[in-house]
This record gives sequence, C-alpha cells and structure tokens, in this order.
Amino acid sequence: MAHPMQLGFQDAASPLMEELLHFHDHALMIIFLISTLVLYIITILISTKFTNMNLLDSQEIEIVWTILPAVVLILIALPSLRILYLMDEVNDPHLTIKAMGHQWYWSYEYTDYENLGFDSYMLPTQDLTDGQFRLLETDHRVVIPMESPVRTLVSAEDVLHSWAVPSLGVKMDAVPGRLNQLTLISSRTGVFYGQCSEICGANHSFMPIVVEAVPLTHFENWLSLMLEDA
Repeated sequence: MAHPMQLGFQDAASPLMEELLHFHDHALMIIFLISTLVLYIITILISTKFTNMNLLDSQEIEIVWTILPAVVLILIALPSLRILYLMDEVNDPHLTIKAMGHQWYWSYEYTDYENLGFDSYMLPTQDLTDGQFRLLETDHRVVIPMESPVRTLVSAEDVLHSWAVPSLGVKMDAVPGRLNQLTLISSRTGVFYGQCSEICGANHSFMPIVVEAVPLTHFENWLSLMLEDA
C-alpha cells in the first residue's frame, strides 16, 4: 500500500515485482554513473583553460565513446528482455480468473467453477469501516491462494480500461472484443490495492481493484461459501 510522500515503489508482493525492482535499481545505478561522469566532464571543461591537442582529434577516444554506449545499452537490454519474457510466461496456472471492465466497475468470473462470479464496486465513503481506504476499497475482493500461479484474463465491455495492481507487478489493458492474459503469483498473504490505469470516462478514478491473497485452506473455505451462495 502506497503512503503519502512516498518516493519509491510499493513493497513487492510477487516474484515478478521483485525482478522489476531489481531491474529498476540496476538501470538507476547506470544512469547515476553516466550523470556523474558527464557532470565531472562539464565541470572540468568549465574550470580549466588548458587545451590538450591530443583530445581535439583522437581516433581512440571516438572508438571508446562509440563502443561504451553500446555496452551500456546491452547491460540494460539483456535483463529487460528477460523480465519481458517472464511477464508473458504462463506455466500451468492453478486458477483462472476473468476480469471484465465496465463503466465504472469490475466484474470477475472464476472460470474453473460454475456460476462463480460477482461485480466489484467501490465502497462509498460513508460505508467505510475502520482500517479501510477511501476510493480504494470494494464491496467484493478478488480472493486468490498465495504462492499459486493465477491466470487472469482481462477484457472490457464498453471502453478501454486497464487492470493494474502495482505491488503484484501486473498491469494489462482491457480492450473491448479482445482477451488479454497475465499471470500473477502472490508470495505472501495480504490485501493489495490497484486502480483502473486507463482514462475511461467521468468516473475513471472510482473503479478500484482489491486482491486478497490468503492461504490455500482459507481460499477453499471462501470458495465453499461463495458456491453455496451462488
């Protein structure tokens, strides 16, 4: 959960988000080193009046400043491509959930079970209880078992939406007439909040996403209660 004045990312709750955080730190360190080198060179050029004739026309320096950026780009591209493929990988999911975007709420179907689905609306401020977050809490949460790969199919019924949960490292556009797919794995129990990340109309900021990761036994108990009510 993000807090006011937070500068960094939310705490990672999935292996994929941990990889994204590591890549962010890796790229940030490269940017920091490049910025320091450029600042040092600018400072030297401003503060000294000496001119080295060997630096004005040097094949060696031109070779270095051509090869060095290429090496830096490779150091950034290789881990980036690795994470890109990891994000698209779907290996034997234990559960499939279909998320459908509407103006302005989400509806969910647990497609492995018959007649298990519900609509998820934002809770009005006057209905919130202690500990619940304004504009982020919903009347129905998406409950998933922790440490289990979950396939989420994302689509929309009317306009473009986007299903995003930052702490799980997932974000997928919901496009009418198209079924997109993502995989999420929660490495710990907890309640993780997200919001629609595509401007979809007047109430775009009022369609939050709440994912609750629970132990498998608790998920089975919740499943039994939901199937009884269906």
